[in-house]
Amino acid sequence: MEDERKQEDKRRRLDGRYLRMAHIWAENSYCRRRKVGALVVKDKMIISDGYNGTPSGFENRCEDTSNVTFSYVLHAEANAITKLARSHNNSEGATLYVTASPCIECAKLIIQAGIRRVVYGETYRLDDGIQLLRRAGVEVVFMDMQQIKDKQDEEREQE
Repeated sequence: MEDERKQEDKRRRLDGRYLRMAHIWAENSYCRRRKVGALVVKDKMIISDGYNGTPSGFENRCEDTSNVTFSYVLHAEANAITKLARSHNNSEGATLYVTASPCIECAKLIIQAGIRRVVYGETYRLDDGIQLLRRAGVEVVFMDMQQIKDKQDEEREQE
């Protein structure tokens, strides 16, 4: 029982680290309204990454002059998953770490990509993507970023 708890604590710490890395990766986004980052991890290796932005070859502008997001802007999850399609890696059984909960369209991509677990750090106003993932048997975990930072600070103080 204690070994299980240690394993779970270790997994949560690792989840927190990958989620913090996804937050850092989101800083690469040129979008002004919302910056989202994603990492695909398999066997403790990052096999893909993505952030929200425009398709390759497009100007790095996500919003129009009224601050409305262009319809062709890709979500971080879609960028990470499509990047996998151009590599020799596959996401079967992988975990996706994403700074915001996936929308319904990204949830479909996640399911089709064989990703079995999604860890996210911010809840989006619609939860239809989360509901679809759960319906498909994908493990969905919410981790509050402030709690992760507080826990990290607490661990540093104990060292």
